[in-house]
Amino acid sequence: MSTVAVQEARQYGEHATACAGCAHCGQAGHRRAVAAFLARRDELAAGHGVPAAVAHSPVAARQWVSDELAQSARAVAVHGREAGVAWLERVRRGGLGTVWGAVLALLLGQALTAIDGGWTGARTAGLCTAVVLAVLLSAAAHAHRSRGGLVAPLIGEDNRLSTTRAVAAAWLLLLGYTLLFLAFLSPGATAFGLARGAGLLTALALVSAVTVTARLVVSAGIASRRLQKVRADRPRAADLLCDDSGRANLADVQYLLASGSVLALAAVGLARDPAGLPTVPWSLVLLLGVSAAWHLAAKYTEGVRPTIHSVVRSREAGDLDAPIRTGDDIEIRGCGFVPPGAAAPDPLTRLVVRIGPVHAHVPLVPVPGGFANPTDATLTVPLPADVEPGRVEVSVVTAAGVETNSVTIDVVD
Repeated sequence: MSTVAVQEARQYGEHATACAGCAHCGQAGHRRAVAAFLARRDELAAGHGVPAAVAHSPVAARQWVSDELAQSARAVAVHGREAGVAWLERVRRGGLGTVWGAVLALLLGQALTAIDGGWTGARTAGLCTAVVLAVLLSAAAHAHRSRGGLVAPLIGEDNRLSTTRAVAAAWLLLLGYTLLFLAFLSPGATAFGLARGAGLLTALALVSAVTVTARLVVSAGIASRRLQKVRADRPRAADLLCDDSGRANLADVQYLLASGSVLALAAVGLARDPAGLPTVPWSLVLLLGVSAAWHLAAKYTEGVRPTIHSVVRSREAGDLDAPIRTGDDIEIRGCGFVPPGAAAPDPLTRLVVRIGPVHAHVPLVPVPGGFANPTDATLTVPLPADVEPGRVEVSVVTAAGVETNSVTIDVVD
């Protein structure tokens, strides 16, 4: 089964090369590459498929398996990037369809509700505002068509959707619609009810400050090597609610829910009373402030600096206790070796252990459903033959490019 899957992935890779712009090919190629990799991993984990030339040596067999999986992981990463390009193109088209679909829905809704009450100036202003805003958004989407159109400003440097940027963009969109609507409704007006719109402006200032502060917090964490960021293959809608590893993040969820609820109430207030800026009660602004403080506090405390606690000789069952010698496996114990977002096969292949002057790649050891090595807390790597006996410093370079502290070990003849 795995051989057939690998052959299908290779055949599809040739087809994808011929039509790199095809969205269907990008998605299908990625799925086939992932299926081929999983089948190959489980096959090697069960001890099948290892060539007879290396099967007699456990060390050689493990290295061959690791190299085979690393090559397959790189193929999966290539297909993942192709699927990311196709995803951005679909999102661009879908975003434009949503914008103009909303304009059409507004037109139909106004036409139906105008049967009893008649057509009013507010309905005309609302429709004109929607058309102008849709044209502006369409122009912005065309300018950023290679980055997903309307979602381009929401994508962070790690190629993930940013929760804080999405919230700030939603509030900015509401304010822009409101100001355009009031300008069409009362062309000569200048005040627009600024006094009663103080809550709305405060909420916008608050979410904007959260966006900037969160960016500074992340930058400071990366600079201090406490926070590790691994670039994603493509943005996902789940990024708004999850951390880099794909697990639901309570701080992001509550901030998105609180901001969305207050935003919805402000939009309803504008619909009920379109004479000026919508009123946002100060109690809701306070609620938004508490939610923002929670979100920023979680941002500040996330991440752990990769650290080596100890390095010991790896001992299998039946082995005698002995010092570390060239060719032995050493087990590195610590934390933060596999940061969030780096548990995929391709980032795992970028883990490197620096042993004196030698850089040793950590071998992938497959087990059914995953990998026994490497893990976030332990790494097992054979001591290279080029390492001279004596006192040697050991450190780890993670997939995010962060190097840990150094620990000295004694290597004997």
